[in-house]
Amino acid sequence: MPAWFNAFADFAVIGLLIVGIALFRKPKHARSGNILAALALLTAMGLVVYRFPISSGVIVASTIIIGGMIGTLVAFRVNMIQIPALVAFQHGMGGVAAFSVSFIELIRNPAELSLLGHVSGMLGLVLGAATFSGSMIASGKLSARLKQTPVNLPGHNLLLLALIASAVVLGVSFGSMGGHWVHIGVLAAILALAGLVGIVFSIRIGGADMPVLISFLNATAGLAAAFCGIIISNRLLIACGATVAASGSILTAIMCRSMNRGLIKVFTGSAAKASSTVAERNVETEVRKERRVIKSRDEMKTEAIGVLREADHVIVVPGYGMALAQAQFEVAKLAKILEEKKKIVCFAIHPVAGRMPGHMNVLLAEAEVDYEKLLEMADVNGRFDETDVVLVVGACDVVNPAAITTEGTPISGMPILQAHKARRVIVCNLDEKPG
Repeated sequence: MPAWFNAFADFAVIGLLIVGIALFRKPKHARSGNILAALALLTAMGLVVYRFPISSGVIVASTIIIGGMIGTLVAFRVNMIQIPALVAFQHGMGGVAAFSVSFIELIRNPAELSLLGHVSGMLGLVLGAATFSGSMIASGKLSARLKQTPVNLPGHNLLLLALIASAVVLGVSFGSMGGHWVHIGVLAAILALAGLVGIVFSIRIGGADMPVLISFLNATAGLAAAFCGIIISNRLLIACGATVAASGSILTAIMCRSMNRGLIKVFTGSAAKASSTVAERNVETEVRKERRVIKSRDEMKTEAIGVLREADHVIVVPGYGMALAQAQFEVAKLAKILEEKKKIVCFAIHPVAGRMPGHMNVLLAEAEVDYEKLLEMADVNGRFDETDVVLVVGACDVVNPAAITTEGTPISGMPILQAHKARRVIVCNLDEKPG
């Protein structure tokens, strides 16, 4: 195949992938974008198989079929509440692919590798292994197999730096070491250290910060793939990996901005914490201000129904609690009933609501809520003043006015959905504890 045709085919695949990703911006075009992106990756895989000599086509075909069947089975069995954990798991599998390719290329002909190939292979190895272990921790937390609260080890930052430094030292000295089995042992040690880096890095990220971690792991998986592309001289892999890395990095920045927190503070666990005196004083003030007779659930339910019946404009604010309760179908059903009574209903989506970017959008789409009714924070905050009722379903931090009025708390300064400006607010929550 002529070189010009190879280049043309590569650019066509890359262009198709970028167009597919661009279509994700509009909900109505997202499915088409997903199909285009999948077609681009499938074409890229076909080009790679065609260009490179294969010793056993049966093995390649078998692995593709088996992998495809496993992926299809998992996709059909996973429900929407498990999607964040599945996304984290998929990032981990991308890391496995990256460090596997890097490992094989580094031990195959280490003496023939250029400096660029050596560095790229090591970076692919370390980033891939760290992405894998970090993603498994994230997936475990998101699936409730691990506790979601941050875990801080003694000397956490020093331990993380020591692991990274050890991996770097071994990586730099790899080329000067002789012997096939020595190379394998050194690379295995680097893999183990990188895996520990991913674990130590991820365990102190709490559930509320998972959208940031998910986006970041997306970026590192793409970056590891790009470095793999360099060591095997595959421009398609370089371009596709770089595209994923760039989009994941942008999404990570958006998540941090939505929380008004720096990336370093999120990942080092140095976010602001409320002092006990400030927290206790604020709670006592609110308790004194709102000291009322607590009504029974039936009384509250009756009052809520009356408020909704009288309202003309209702905004629904979904949160992680809605996901845990799988209440999206009931919420959609209620919205439909209200609309049948000629009421205006829309949904206010905070960028970090849930445990991954777009979590609420995915759940409400499953309940067949029209995407045109899902409004982003910047578009909906100006409407709360004119809203009769805001129905908060399982959300807490994203509507908490303390983010605006109170200093020294983990959410201080975080942009929120200004539900408190509405005429009435109904909160559906699991317990009655102050948040």
